[in-house]
Amino acid sequence: MKETRPPGATSEIVKKLLLAFLAIGALYIAKKFLIPLAIGALLATLLLPTCQWMEKKKIPRGVAALSCLVILILVFAAITTVLGWQIVELTNDIAKIKEKVADLLERAQQFALSHFGISLKEQSRIIQDQKNSLAGVLASLAGSLTSIATDLILTTVYIFFLLYYRRHIKNFILQISPPAERAETEQIVYSATHVSQQYLLGLSKMIGCLWIMYGIGFSLLGVRNALFFAILCGLLEIVPFIGNITGTALTLLVATVDGASVGTLIGIAATYGTVQFIQGWLLEPVILGPQVKINPLFTIIALVVGELIWGIPGIVLAIPLMAIVKIVCDHIDPLKPYGFLIGALPKEKHTGTLRKRKDK
Repeated sequence: MKETRPPGATSEIVKKLLLAFLAIGALYIAKKFLIPLAIGALLATLLLPTCQWMEKKKIPRGVAALSCLVILILVFAAITTVLGWQIVELTNDIAKIKEKVADLLERAQQFALSHFGISLKEQSRIIQDQKNSLAGVLASLAGSLTSIATDLILTTVYIFFLLYYRRHIKNFILQISPPAERAETEQIVYSATHVSQQYLLGLSKMIGCLWIMYGIGFSLLGVRNALFFAILCGLLEIVPFIGNITGTALTLLVATVDGASVGTLIGIAATYGTVQFIQGWLLEPVILGPQVKINPLFTIIALVVGELIWGIPGIVLAIPLMAIVKIVCDHIDPLKPYGFLIGALPKEKHTGTLRKRKDK
């Protein structure tokens, strides 16, 4: 006999799908409000240990929160200063790079003409269209600078007030929870804060180690502006899987245009492979550990969905937010299957014994 699904089960599935689509729509519509708030909340959790340490030293909470914010601004200012200094050095060679790019374009045009029959006039039209498109992108970027500045100011304000009012917000969450579930809610709040905090601290340490390794490798190879590319490759580690490949590809591209030898290019690729080996087998298990237990499939899905909803900030925020979602799912019985789906595969133990039992 053919099994029939109860009508109530179908309606529940439809409700959950509608709820998911409504949540995604709300996240997209409210992104101007939510992106600075989400970034501010994550950075506030990163600064929380320092703020708590200052408060234990009898420093008033407002002064401690403001001091943490100043420290964060100084760190970002130092990184920006180093990057700006390296970019200035990079632009000193811009004339040489333009000349080599023009030579590469001319060779590409001749190749397209001889192999694909695309005339020089048609190629010029395509290049001009690309230039116009790029000019439009740059104009749009310049027009959004005011919005970026506003978001930065909002983020700093959110960081300060989230640190200052953190206990007030926590008590509010506990008050709106049913009395029988307040202990569980408090555990969820603690776990979400702790995991995001440990993830960000571990990621910061790992990026620092990557800066050192890439800096040493690129400097020994004689890569021009080695410090800039080392910092770039380390910062792009924020985006799993894609970031480190992008940073290395940009390094190879600029080194090629700059006239680097084949040995240097092979050395850059070898440096990338060596750093990835050390990162995967040493840094991630020791520094990051099991703080974010999300399997690679849902890591990629989180990155894609984050980019679709919130753009580049969504890519940066996807992994820690997905980790928080998993924590919430793990602590609520109806949502536990979803937490299991998102999480990493459990390590199998005594596989030999299990296989023998299955054979029997």
